Amino acid sequence: MAYNNPYSAYTQTGVKTATQGKLVVMLYNEAVKQLNSAINWFNSEGKVDPCHIEKLNSNILKAQEIITELMVSLDMSSGEEIAQNLLSLYVFFNKELMNANMTLNKEKIKSVCQMMSDLRDSWVQAESTTTTSVSSLSPAISITG
Repeated sequence: MAYNNPYSAYTQTGVKTATQGKLVVMLYNEAVKQLNSAINWFNSEGKVDPCHIEKLNSNILKAQEIITELMVSLDMSSGEEIAQNLLSLYVFFNKELMNANMTLNKEKIKSVCQMMSDLRDSWVQAESTTTTSVSSLSPAISITG
């Protein structure tokens, strides 16, 4: 079967085969990408050209959708305090982005973007630690004899 868009097929396979930790990192990566795109719509004077407001809005809304997805994916029953703290952060991020979108406030977007980047880096570290821990376990069955 030929693929019309090989990159799309590659991306879909990556998502379907990713661990939960990798999926979280992928969400953070996309949110940071969207926020950086939003920041880039501001000119050197900190203003947005009226013809770019819709694009800025779209980038912020996509980031908010991703943050909302992160919120609903939290396991509040077993995540305990960490899940509650992340939920509070995600609510804060969405409120800040909503306000930044309404007031065209570049600094609020940059602030949320930086915090999201820091959280992403923590998830990357946690994911690599978890992957290393799991891969260092000896297999239950040895076929080498």
